[in-house]
Amino acid sequence: MSAPFDLQDDEAYRQWRDQKLRLAPARVEELRVEINDPRNLTAAEHDAMLQCIRRANMVVYVSRATVADKDVARKLGAQFGLRRLNANWLAGEDGISEIKVSNGEDATRQAYIPYTNKPIKWHTDGYYNTDDERIRGMILHCVHSASDGGVNRLMDHEMVYLQLRDENPEFIRALSANDVMSIPPRTDEDGVARAEQRGPVFSVDGNGKLHMRYTARTRSIEWKQDALSRAALAALVKILDTPSPYIYSTRLESGMGLLCNNVLHDRSGFNDNADAPRLLYRARYFDRIVNS
Repeated sequence: MSAPFDLQDDEAYRQWRDQKLRLAPARVEELRVEINDPRNLTAAEHDAMLQCIRRANMVVYVSRATVADKDVARKLGAQFGLRRLNANWLAGEDGISEIKVSNGEDATRQAYIPYTNKPIKWHTDGYYNTDDERIRGMILHCVHSASDGGVNRLMDHEMVYLQLRDENPEFIRALSANDVMSIPPRTDEDGVARAEQRGPVFSVDGNGKLHMRYTARTRSIEWKQDALSRAALAALVKILDTPSPYIYSTRLESGMGLLCNNVLHDRSGFNDNADAPRLLYRARYFDRIVNS
């Protein structure tokens, strides 16, 4: 079996690399698929979305589902084999989070940037999770957009890997170390609510699929401080900070959404609409999108 993410298998990597570059979307419009109801896709809609995901690990869908209904995310995910929801502590009992600006009555959520109107830096979701709870699939579904702002940038994590490996394969080796990135423990009034999490940026699962764990935050994160790790991190930051045809920018409007294999993404700051505040449903899964 070919192993494109094995640093010892250069031939497999070159074949994978050539195909990746050949299929990479040149514009964000190539990632958009118009559908009717995400809860009940037609075969043609499903195929069109899956083709985008195979090219770039993501698709941006444009639908008519503009009602506040969490089943939109849940039923869409199920059609792509996404079933094992990460019921994180700020999600609802159903495991789906309502991403909106927290009001003054919810001090807990106010302390976390996704629940404010502030910008969010580059990251993959669940970078603080344990190894056996890695987030492989994700859905963001927009019910209401902001009055202005709230733009997402998106980048396929495999394309980041490709650029880093082309620059220096040793950067991949450094960022695959099990202690290169550490998230300090989270504490609350009862003590340690989440233990320290150490792990790699890049890892490969049992099916040969690449996973990326990353945040551009500078607080509540510690990086390995040897020279190679610092150089690899600097190269990664430069890729994300440099304009590129592989960085796609989009603003999710009502009925639009992102279905992906946990690609890198960020969010610009925004101004809310008092009559219909910005609301997104976020579903995070331990599963990867089937057949992608």
